Amino acid sequence: MNGTKRTFYFVLGWVMVALGFIGVLLPVMPTTIFLIIAAWCFSRSSPRFEKWLLEHPVFGPTLVQWREHGAVPKRVKWIACGGMTLGYATFMYVARPSPLLGGVVAVFFIACAAYVLTRPSLAA
Repeated sequence: MNGTKRTFYFVLGWVMVALGFIGVLLPVMPTTIFLIIAAWCFSRSSPRFEKWLLEHPVFGPTLVQWREHGAVPKRVKWIACGGMTLGYATFMYVARPSPLLGGVVAVFFIACAAYVLTRPSLAA
């Protein structure tokens, strides 16, 4: 891989880490998906930071389960679905969207929740 691609993946990896850590603080924003993408980016740009993420005491086990088994722990599934529900409720309350837009956003969240819930579960 050339240097430009490596640099792109490295920078994108850190953007995803930043978004993931913001997601830890904001209940309406996901965390895990950003860290999964960050690990993928680092696997193409920086083995050192890929290892750091995969060995992280809090996030590492979930990332390894995803990478090895496509699995999402049950606790993470509940947190993700709860965050999506809270995010949708906040969107509806704050934005007061038209019924059409509210329905489109609801279908999006339902599809995301269905995807998360249909992944295999392994112990956290």
